[in-house]
Amino acid sequence: MQKDQLLTRRRALLTGATLGAAAVAAALVPGTGMRAAPPAPPAAGAQAARRPLKPSEYRLRPLTGYGPPSATGRTPVRREPLLRMSGRGRTMVLSFDDGPDPRYTPPILDILARYEVRAMFFVCGEMAAENRDILARMADEGHVVGNHTWSHPLLTRLSRRRIRSEMERTCDIIEKAHGERPAWFRAPYGAWNRAAFQLGAELGMEPLAWTVDTLDWTTPGAATIVDRVEDGAAPGVVVLSHDAGGDRSQSVRALRAYLPGLLDSGYHISVPRRQYA
Repeated sequence: MQKDQLLTRRRALLTGATLGAAAVAAALVPGTGMRAAPPAPPAAGAQAARRPLKPSEYRLRPLTGYGPPSATGRTPVRREPLLRMSGRGRTMVLSFDDGPDPRYTPPILDILARYEVRAMFFVCGEMAAENRDILARMADEGHVVGNHTWSHPLLTRLSRRRIRSEMERTCDIIEKAHGERPAWFRAPYGAWNRAAFQLGAELGMEPLAWTVDTLDWTTPGAATIVDRVEDGAAPGVVVLSHDAGGDRSQSVRALRAYLPGLLDSGYHISVPRRQYA
């Protein structure tokens, strides 16, 4: 009985969490016009000051927006990645890079399913090609799959032709396994350049970075990962974690610990949706 009540309460918190077309248009800062950065979330405040982290390159910069399609109907070419949702509501995005890995991605999906939460997975093509069944499960459970290139190279050292190949091959695999082409991409290491933005737009993808970096790839311990997510929790943040690329057992344990706490605190864990195909 108590378990049923808990699930009912969490379902209520999650009502409307998945953003549809109209919600995205309202929830994200529009277009490419410049706006003043919103106040920094708590990750930059007193709690984070107790335990300073090495910030990721794009930490705490504002999301430039994901507005309606241009008059041409084409995906706009950005000059910087989208970084966070707007402050509307207590909504956060959880994202996982480098997978899918059969050792760690299924347990993460199990945890998300238990709490009826959707997340974003930025997959590498060479991993996706070997684990198409996991991508099919992501599709069945409503998760968003993004493009993280084929082999996780440093894009700033590649030719345009190679960058396009890395992205396009991964788009093809995602479409075959997930059922639709990706609407989002993330540059490995957060290393973006003009070619990446241009080619991503040509392939119909928006660039998404992150607001809170868990640095879980350094294997700092599950408790430290939990602290970093909880300290950084604020409306609009995008959390970066990993489900592959090494031993990610700490990331799995951390998710199991912090997710119910975020939900009980009133956060909606959601995914941004494309406004147009």
